[in-house]
Amino acid sequence: QVQLVESGGGLVQAGGSLRLSCAASGLFSRYRIGWFRQAEREFVARINWSGNRVYADSVKGRFTISRDNAKNTVYLQMNTLKPEDTAVYYCAADQSATPSSAPADYDYWGQGTQVTVSS
Repeated sequence: QVQLVESGGGLVQAGGSLRLSCAASGLFSRYRIGWFRQAEREFVARINWSGNRVYADSVKGRFTISRDNAKNTVYLQMNTLKPEDTAVYYCAADQSATPSSAPADYDYWGQGTQVTVSS
């Protein structure tokens, strides 16, 4: 069982930056971790246990996902933020080794953190 807690959201002006954190309890290092946003769980980025990263086209070049297994934490560095990035951001985890960007393939979810980008 993994429990996830997101933090780092807030209000920022367009062009600004935020770093989201996803702190996990339980066995974490072998899990794939994904970031999603909005109620529709739009895929944002994911990272597997070996550090392979995949990004949605809408955030590629602006967002960076990373993980620190020693701290049981995954980060989402968000730069050059746009108003359309405004959303509730969720991190999610799953034990499967099969790559997936589908929210249905992730078993564990955090409560979400609000990101608001003003124009």
